[in-house]
Amino acid sequence: MLKDLLQKNRSYRRFHQNEPIKEGQLRALVDLTRSCSAAANVQSLRYLLSFDPHRNERIFGYLGWAGYLKNWSGPQEGEKPAAYIVVLGDKTLSENFGADLGICAQTILLGAVEQGLGGCMIAAIQKQQFREQFKIPTRFEILMVIALGRPAEQVRLVDKAEDGDIKYWRDDEGVHFVPKRTLDHLVLNWLPTDND
Repeated sequence: MLKDLLQKNRSYRRFHQNEPIKEGQLRALVDLTRSCSAAANVQSLRYLLSFDPHRNERIFGYLGWAGYLKNWSGPQEGEKPAAYIVVLGDKTLSENFGADLGICAQTILLGAVEQGLGGCMIAAIQKQQFREQFKIPTRFEILMVIALGRPAEQVRLVDKAEDGDIKYWRDDEGVHFVPKRTLDHLVLNWLPTDND
């Protein structure tokens, strides 16, 4: 069921680093995006795939991890992602990638969960240094890096009190808790109109 897939699709930040992901698995995830809706059907997103440990290590150094966890600088050796998908926007085709980026990134992560993997969308990227390091032409905007691997952590959703904090946290056992607004917080009553 879709709801089960969504519940398993969390932002995982610790992985079984030594369990490789093959190029074919990454290509299959990107292939899912070909079926996604695209604004004006322009299909302006492009993808760089990394499944090589040495390249992965270079990518890792340009990423920011879990801003709310102030005392955690990111996954340790052995917990780092086994692969990455770098999402680029081709500016010769469009200047607006917002909706397409969200749709395609979520699709990739849902596909990853279906494969028994997990991932994290990362937009905290040292973009200029990343561009220079990997010689990315200026026609491509660096939009996001999707970290992937078999999760090595538990992530649990908890209901957020209406006046509670939205910041995620970890308990003493390292379980990652993510507060989510309740359905009653999300669904608004209709505002009165002249016809009401």
